[in-house]
Amino acid sequence: MRGNKCRASWSQPYFSFSIIFLSSFFLFNLTKCASAKSNASSTFTPSDNYLIDCGSTQETRLKDGRTFKSDHDATSLLQTEEDVQASVDSISINVSSSISPSSLPLFRTARIFLQDSTYTFFVAEPGWHWVRLYLYPIDHPSYNLTEAVFSVFSGKIVLLHQIQIQDNTSLVFKEYLISVSGRLSLQFKPKKGSFAFINAIEVVSAPDSLITNIATSVSPLGDFNGLSNSAFQVCYRLNVGGPTITSENDTLSRTWEPDGKHNKFLQGSKNASVSAKIIKYPESGATPYIAPSSVYASAVHIEDPLTMQPNVNLTWRLNVDPGYSYLIRLHFCDIVSKVLNSLYFNVYINTMVGVSALDLSSLTDALDTAYYKDFVLYGDAITNDSILVQIGPYQSQSASLDAILNGLEIMKMNNEANSFEGLFTVDGSYKGPNSTTKKLKIVAAVGLALAVAAMLLLAMVFVRWQKRPEGWEKRNSFSSWLLPLHRSNSSFLSSKSSSRRSSQYGSRKSKNGYSTYFSTQGYGRLFTIYELQNATQNFDEKTVIGVGGFGKVYLGELEDGTKIAIKRGTSGSEQGITEFKTEIEMLSKLRHRHLVSLIGFCDEQSEMILVYEYMANGPLRDHLYGTNLPSLSWKQRLEICIGAARGLHYLHTGAALGIIHRDVKTTNILLDENFVAKVSDFGLSKAAPTLDQTHVSTAVKGSFGYLDPEYFRRQQLTEKSDVYSFGVVLFEVLCARAVITPSLPREQVSLAEWAMQCHRKGTLQKIIDPHIASSIDPGSLKKYVEGAEKCLAEHGVDRPGMGDVLWHLEYALQLQEASSQIAPPEDSSEMILASEKPSSNSSGPSEEQVVVVVYDNLELSPGSPLFSQIKNFQGR
Repeated sequence: MRGNKCRASWSQPYFSFSIIFLSSFFLFNLTKCASAKSNASSTFTPSDNYLIDCGSTQETRLKDGRTFKSDHDATSLLQTEEDVQASVDSISINVSSSISPSSLPLFRTARIFLQDSTYTFFVAEPGWHWVRLYLYPIDHPSYNLTEAVFSVFSGKIVLLHQIQIQDNTSLVFKEYLISVSGRLSLQFKPKKGSFAFINAIEVVSAPDSLITNIATSVSPLGDFNGLSNSAFQVCYRLNVGGPTITSENDTLSRTWEPDGKHNKFLQGSKNASVSAKIIKYPESGATPYIAPSSVYASAVHIEDPLTMQPNVNLTWRLNVDPGYSYLIRLHFCDIVSKVLNSLYFNVYINTMVGVSALDLSSLTDALDTAYYKDFVLYGDAITNDSILVQIGPYQSQSASLDAILNGLEIMKMNNEANSFEGLFTVDGSYKGPNSTTKKLKIVAAVGLALAVAAMLLLAMVFVRWQKRPEGWEKRNSFSSWLLPLHRSNSSFLSSKSSSRRSSQYGSRKSKNGYSTYFSTQGYGRLFTIYELQNATQNFDEKTVIGVGGFGKVYLGELEDGTKIAIKRGTSGSEQGITEFKTEIEMLSKLRHRHLVSLIGFCDEQSEMILVYEYMANGPLRDHLYGTNLPSLSWKQRLEICIGAARGLHYLHTGAALGIIHRDVKTTNILLDENFVAKVSDFGLSKAAPTLDQTHVSTAVKGSFGYLDPEYFRRQQLTEKSDVYSFGVVLFEVLCARAVITPSLPREQVSLAEWAMQCHRKGTLQKIIDPHIASSIDPGSLKKYVEGAEKCLAEHGVDRPGMGDVLWHLEYALQLQEASSQIAPPEDSSEMILASEKPSSNSSGPSEEQVVVVVYDNLELSPGSPLFSQIKNFQGR
């Protein structure tokens, strides 16, 4: 009967009306909060502040001091015969007893819409605006609000789609953040035969600084640009380790809930709190608008680091809707440390690294100082319909085993349909994978592309057939002459899958597929898969000479007898198409005696294969430890280090654009048949910063044990990161042991730290490889260790360039060669060395910069054997 009555009363044509309020009628100052520096009261006054208690006949004042105006006074602007107002004066019998009366002021009345209806708000100042909707199906004698089914739109954004609130035991509060200019509309669209309702509405300006344009993408790890193009729905706002923070204690009238319902795995955790008055805000970054000081004044951290199990993280699990990307904002404030730079910890989002070795002190330069970081998690990285936020200690001798989190916000980002609920747009069209329109477009595009490709292919085949060489039928490869892939001015395209969608808030490459394009000019020979199968006996396991993150490395032999190293990418490899493309692009630009040469590549049948010159003696590490290969002499080791240093020096300074290798280690220094060292594996390489840059901000990648700690903490890459890794290599060469050995005592686990400690104590001789310890000249060792120690300086600015490192190594080699040719007299005292070191801008010493070695009671003439060696010294 109720439904029939509704249809009988509203059998008129489609109707829409607008409730227009003057902004001055609703302006009201928001509550005070702690300021950025002085912690004194600060007020944010929104230029637009519409607070409406829908269906009410009078104002409603909340405890936080805000006043919601009644929309009853604006009925003169409406066609009142077209709407029904539902007002409930008494809540004692109409509201579930499970709801606290203090929560009810805005839920006592409602306005019911029986056809499409629109609120329109004039916006005085464009920018971010809060849109908050209050919904509760109160009991009404004529309308059962639990049966209402309706949608809510804001312009082209779908806020709610076909919502039905059947549970009258809890209140529904929806909060959005939308960028608006001109005017903002809220359209309530009932489902056919149903109706819509709303209890209260807020449309309030938010500070522009609340959402910046840049965040950190988690999967893949990197920078995300485009937040300003998105709209957001607040899913969670948690005060971690603290109580509820109500709107009266937040500058922007937000409510922060305790994290108790979401901290699923916090064994060994402890709550910490301080007075909100001591919380400071930095010059830039976090402000009271980002979060009030009371959020930063409480935290959860590790209770007893000594009993903390390895690899156990403090975890918060938050249920979310799958298929959406999310903005995750984490709030940090070091309220547990006593001194600076003593707290380092890792942050994980859905088990993926968000930040490694986060050091709040280096970011804020003070304790008790607010800091926040934004992450974007793509929808396909969400598993089990939930987001895991984890923090865990970073294992370091200089840091305490602790981790901390103060606040957590999760915000849903609108999808390709501009919706927060499903894939239907405002006009009702469907943007999902089964969209007929989308299918037709794809079919048309594919058909057209295939037709064009077929015509071009036939044309090329005809031309090549006319120019086919004599004896072509005797050749092994049909494609070698028919298809113009081997010509230097040709190109090819391979595609395993189409690229993923690109939404208005950013785009990225599919992790399940790739699409690459290379011009073969400069990239070396393009091998067919057939040629490489022949070269490796169909990739026989017996031909495997190495295994890495990219895949296996095979020894192959071409028809002319040339030996080659074939690196074949595997599905699910740690690396992928990005590294494949980087390796080709980098090596195609580089030619140096001490860099492994790229001969060519293969990109057929979804394969990713790189072909290099064969390095007969393999990785340097195999000649240091872990194998039965003969030990290298000290002179050989010096020459190998010099060769590797020359290769890195060329990367940093000799290439057209400087290149940072980013994965310097002994397995990436290969030796040819003459033990000439060549740097290899450029899959992680990055272009060096330009003259107007100090660093490259990028995700941390490399090999554990060799990573620059400053790069690890700040994610700021420079050439000095390679220098640090090379310093680790130098000690690895000297001591012939792994750079990380977990089975050793804690102080000896890291070779770099242990070697530095031994050097300071004067006991370095005890850890030198015993195969060479007795043969090293003291002067040579001193110069070598001096260079290695400088490489391992804590801060990049204190490390030398690769040119200076090369100078130290060549100097050490000269001293070693000199000592092996002339032995000092028995009564001679300690050797005295005098030299003039070339400037950092020179390429080596000039003829006047002569290195002279003098012993007491011994004179050397320019024609002596020693001097003849020294004068041929080649600087960097």
